[in-house]
Amino acid sequence: MDALTLPEPIAAYFAAENNPEALAHCFTAQAVLKDDGHTYTGIAAIKAFMAAASAKYSATIVPFALEREDGFHAVRAQVTGSFPGSPIDLSCRFGLERGLIASLEITA
Repeated sequence: MDALTLPEPIAAYFAAENNPEALAHCFTAQAVLKDDGHTYTGIAAIKAFMAAASAKYSATIVPFALEREDGFHAVRAQVTGSFPGSPIDLSCRFGLERGLIASLEITA
């Protein structure tokens, strides 16, 4: 399987998967993250959500596909962790701005 080449801020996001502090540095100050019916706005809210999710699920995420659509980067990734139905494939739709993630929407 060929290695997936991701834009730098997206690669940094996946590389820092269980480190909320490092993940927070991937986002713009006003970034918006949508996941599981909830919306988190700003670095503090995103960091708190990611820290809670990391502690609860001990998830590992491996991106396996990338497409460009409507100015966004759509990444498909397999997530394995301590949650019902593991592993699952998720879609992560990234909006980039000035070398950082401005928006991220995660859906099953």
